[in-house]
Amino acid sequence: MTNEEIQPDTKDWTWVLSQRCPECGFTAADVDGPAIGGTVRDLSPRWVSALHRADARERPDATTWSTLEYGAHVRDVMRIFGGRLELLLTQDDPLFENWDQDATALADRYDLQDPQVVAVELADAADRTAAAFDSVADDQWDRSGRRSNGSEFTVLTLGQYFLHDVVHHLHDVHA
Repeated sequence: MTNEEIQPDTKDWTWVLSQRCPECGFTAADVDGPAIGGTVRDLSPRWVSALHRADARERPDATTWSTLEYGAHVRDVMRIFGGRLELLLTQDDPLFENWDQDATALADRYDLQDPQVVAVELADAADRTAAAFDSVADDQWDRSGRRSNGSEFTVLTLGQYFLHDVVHHLHDVHA
């Protein structure tokens, strides 16, 4: 199977900041900023475990990523959002560089990566991102920035949005 069978996700998922996700049950508004780092640490072992499953490379069907592909994506989400958090904390009203997750999955061949290596890299990225969120001072949660499509985020809403991605994909891989 090849990545070309996967259709790009063109949805704007920012609605999860104001509504409960009907698929995974995550409610972003329930997440308090200072809890983000700990939540990332709590979720990381579930990803590591899923990536060690014997079927981690197998797609459930031709149009759905495997656990490996979702894991590689979440690893990169950890890295991207860690970088975006750094921008929010060090610049006034930064504009986030566009990231095409589907193009990255193809270019980096998520489907051919080693699940055990991805597990280690994801855990490392989770630790770093969690530490970055732990370092946010009380007066920094309202600092704002923008995504290339104009969506505005604060440090808090960026963290909530980020956590939805991590939780939602755990739901996708049944972990």
